[in-house]
Amino acid sequence: MVKVRVHRISSVSDPETAQPGKQIELVEVRARNDSNPMGGMTGTDEGKMVKGIISQFQSIGVFPVNSREMVLPKMTLFLSEAEYDLLAVRFEVNDVFELIMKDGAFMLKRATEGI
Repeated sequence: MVKVRVHRISSVSDPETAQPGKQIELVEVRARNDSNPMGGMTGTDEGKMVKGIISQFQSIGVFPVNSREMVLPKMTLFLSEAEYDLLAVRFEVNDVFELIMKDGAFMLKRATEGI
């Protein structure tokens, strides 16, 4: 079982039929254990250079800034409107689910507690 969070919901069109649908991105969110990912390197010239590069990536949005959570892409669903209705789950951004994988099947269960 993995806890996943709805990261993004987008409206899409099927490229063959032009029928409307939804793209739902689920991400796994883990708590960060190490607040300093570079270990003891921060005092060295190399460490300062790496820290500067990471800072530049953070400024353009590639890495999260001072986040206590690590966000890992887990699953992206592309559903037609009919499939979305059949699923009978209304996704909202930041909703948390338990992703259960068992016997070749995926199951989403709304989490009762946060991450």
